[in-house]
Amino acid sequence: MKLGAKKLHHFYYQSVTGLILLIIYPLVIIFARGKPNLNGLNELRHFWSFLSSALSGIYFKFSYHQKIDWSRTYIICPNHTSNLDIPAMILLCRRRFVFLGKDELLDNLATRVFFKTIDIPINRESKMSAYRGFKRAAACLDDGIHVIIFPEGLIGDEYPPVLHPFKIGPFKLAIEQNIPILPVVIHNNWNLMWDDGKRSGSKPGLSRISVLPPVETEGFNLNDAEALREQVYQKMQERLAAPA
Repeated sequence: MKLGAKKLHHFYYQSVTGLILLIIYPLVIIFARGKPNLNGLNELRHFWSFLSSALSGIYFKFSYHQKIDWSRTYIICPNHTSNLDIPAMILLCRRRFVFLGKDELLDNLATRVFFKTIDIPINRESKMSAYRGFKRAAACLDDGIHVIIFPEGLIGDEYPPVLHPFKIGPFKLAIEQNIPILPVVIHNNWNLMWDDGKRSGSKPGLSRISVLPPVETEGFNLNDAEALREQVYQKMQERLAAPA
């Protein structure tokens, strides 16, 4: 697909995404008032993500390496190469989940209301902001709410992308809360829309996603956080290197 056509598709995708958000926004505001309705807001995100992607010809296929017990609570750790990774995780989790992410998402019209209510923004340059964010994340886990954290903390400049080193925070949190890590490998979103799509556009296609077996943390202590991080990194790297 030529660059001009990909740019046109990206404009169409953004337009559809914006139009659907505009349509559901009154309901978003209602669910966000007072004590935010987590399930209601996430159902709206699910509808928004599915419809905007489907109307743009982008579909998501999840492959499970074992059956996931969704009655348990997880810290969900996907790799990150595209803005499409966000709807992918919304479609995977559907209801009781929050994102922990960079506070720049408060400036984005599409994500602002969610990061002001149910999601957890952090300033990675501020230790106090990170402390408060992870404390909120711990409270969510205590309440049985999955926390989605992109452990690389960025989308790199390499094309094709590489798996960047993981931040230690999610793995310390998993050990402190005795919560399993659920690694998720997103194989080709970068090929459908790299980063935010501004440079290379986007195109229709099938997003292939592998949900790996949970990595348990029972019996770990904080001294094992680096080993846990390395274990999860290697599992995800091996799956990325294998045929999707």
